[in-house]
Amino acid sequence: MRCVDRSGMGLACVVTAAVLVGPGVLTAATAPGAAGRHKIVCTVGMVTDIVKRVAGDKADVVGIIGEGVDPHMYQVTRRDIVRLLKADLVFYVGLKLEGKMADALKNIGRKKSGAVVAVTSIIDPAHLRSPAAFGGHHDPHVWMDPLLWKQCAKRVADTLAAYDEANAASFQANYQRYAVELDRLHQYAKGVLATIPERGRVIVTAHDAFGYLADRYGLTVRGIQGISTESEAGIDDINELVALLVSRKIQAVFVETSVSSKNVRSLIEGTGARGHTVVIGGSLFSDAMGKAGTYEGTYIGMIDHNVTTITRALGGMAPAKGMQGALAPLP
Repeated sequence: MRCVDRSGMGLACVVTAAVLVGPGVLTAATAPGAAGRHKIVCTVGMVTDIVKRVAGDKADVVGIIGEGVDPHMYQVTRRDIVRLLKADLVFYVGLKLEGKMADALKNIGRKKSGAVVAVTSIIDPAHLRSPAAFGGHHDPHVWMDPLLWKQCAKRVADTLAAYDEANAASFQANYQRYAVELDRLHQYAKGVLATIPERGRVIVTAHDAFGYLADRYGLTVRGIQGISTESEAGIDDINELVALLVSRKIQAVFVETSVSSKNVRSLIEGTGARGHTVVIGGSLFSDAMGKAGTYEGTYIGMIDHNVTTITRALGGMAPAKGMQGALAPLP
């Protein structure tokens, strides 16, 4: 490996250990770490979790962006670049979610052809949200739909199977077991969200991260900010949402663990001034999962928490501890 300063990132290394088999597919035959556990680096926690589930004991999987951190705003560090360059495989969401990391991922992808994979690349673009307000971009928050995220887990399994053919059957078996759990999560979400009174099926949050969940389960979602937390909410946006909350008699709005609650609290003040009481229905996981080592720190736990919290806050019926009785008590 030879390092030069040509990428604008201060460090660029030419990796020659991996070889290609077919168009852009790596083989483990000469890849780094082939004699032992593969080294895999992921961006956000949701990706890290599905890669861990599919890779099992065949890889060491680490994530860069931790709990409570906004991936839209995350600034890649020199240490991150080194980690990415040393990895056998890199998985990320794509669709511009990792906004400020995009250039680094692109540059490293050129040097490690086939080893830097967007998990959403498996999804038919016809199934991606592209609201007009997104300026022609697809909505990257695909993990909010368990069935679409199951496709992303399949992308991981297929990539690992092509990379390490000797363990392909293990990766595919791990995926199949995980797919059963994701199907169960989908059925739980479908059942409990359907109990919310029709008039109250509106999710109002800090930014537009819950569109896929809303589309899958028949809800309306409104974010004060747009698709990215880099956008700013204006007074007209606040007033429009206040009017919606009052007219529909919506009883709760939601804050997010990785986004400031300032704008959400402005909504509560605005509705109160118009004689309608709105409460914070809970804190939802949007662009980051819960604390590592907890149920909410897994993808399934994250969605279980969100679905259960939304249902109960908006007048529906869901068990307090969620689908598996494993949720931590709400504050």
